[in-house]
Amino acid sequence: MSTSSPAFDPTTAPGCPAGRGAVRVRLSGTSYQQTPTELYRSLRSEHGAVAPVLLDGDIPAWLVLGYAELSYVTEHDELFARDSRRWNQWENIPADWPLLPYVGYQPSVLFTEGDEHRRRAGVITEALETVDQFELARDCRHIADQLISAFAGSGRTELMSQYVHALPMRAVVQLCGMPLSGDDTAQLVDDLRISLDAGEGEDPVAAYGRVGDRLRQLVQERRAAPGPDVASRLVTHPEGLTDEQIVQDLISVIAAAQQPTANWICNTLRLLLTDERFALNVSGGRLSVGEALNEVLWLDTPTQNFIGRWAVRDIQLGGRHIRAGDCLVLGIAAANTDPEIWPESYVGAENAAHLSFSNGEHRCPYPAPLLADVMARTAVETLLERLPDLMLAVEPEALRWRPSVWMRGLSELPVVFSPVTQ
Repeated sequence: MSTSSPAFDPTTAPGCPAGRGAVRVRLSGTSYQQTPTELYRSLRSEHGAVAPVLLDGDIPAWLVLGYAELSYVTEHDELFARDSRRWNQWENIPADWPLLPYVGYQPSVLFTEGDEHRRRAGVITEALETVDQFELARDCRHIADQLISAFAGSGRTELMSQYVHALPMRAVVQLCGMPLSGDDTAQLVDDLRISLDAGEGEDPVAAYGRVGDRLRQLVQERRAAPGPDVASRLVTHPEGLTDEQIVQDLISVIAAAQQPTANWICNTLRLLLTDERFALNVSGGRLSVGEALNEVLWLDTPTQNFIGRWAVRDIQLGGRHIRAGDCLVLGIAAANTDPEIWPESYVGAENAAHLSFSNGEHRCPYPAPLLADVMARTAVETLLERLPDLMLAVEPEALRWRPSVWMRGLSELPVVFSPVTQ
């Protein structure tokens, strides 16, 4: 990996990270959303491992495409830090900027650094470590059976709305001590989706505010009456986090567990139902399911890009001059398919060295990937065991990805199967 380079041209404008003459690519558009791999290939060809891009509202940033470069960024917090208050673009950011839920500073573990980050991450780790994985698998199986029973007799359904998003939502809500049913729980989940992956006409900033309000209520309830749940363990932890710190950390835990896990389930089902390599073993094939889950983390990772890191000082990265305060977007999907680590365009899925759970001190807390795997694996295996002749209801080419540069998941996954009487 290159951490030094020949002199780089001055930037085109004060505070603008793109080099003179560089063509900045907008992280938007149908071609990006439906075929991002082609865009990554084009960006690598034109710019190398670090590309100048434009975020919503034409705000400049860097997209880190290279596996080695992304690993370097995430392993060196002293150079590329998480506190977004360093950003040199804040004067250009409007109050209703759609990415504010991602980058607006909050007293969350996501934005802490150094000893404070280790303290906060340690509290979350200890809270999650107490989750019994066998009990979680049992609960997910029960949730899956309930969801499947609701449509098993019809012979067809749309899995994204009826199963894929619902299962991890119910599982994480239960883990955090909220009721599985109720309008406020449903509103919370919908607001989390909007705040992290808003569709046209949706207000992510307002949605994020509603999420905080609901979780403040939960924290107050758990202070009054702790229970055997993650929220209670955060509230009663001897480190004595404030209510607002707990609220923000709960948002991080729930957001990381719900939508990414749902898209992991979705992308794995799509692979199993469309790839002939799995056709003979898909029905109840536990080994095939495990292979598919891991392959998806390499080739169709649920979180495509993550914003971000902010340069602590001027530095060279991948042949680019990064100025102090510049924003770096972590191109997780691009890094996982970097041809520098997969010679001859071959991308294997035999190991778990992908960056889908990030890397370094700010990677997902250790128990989180294991718990997500339990939810995803149980969801896929239970569905295939209950509906062994499950098939797509449309041609694979008709499946459409959600219009997002951040998350990778289908808009709909229509399927057919032999009706099952209860």
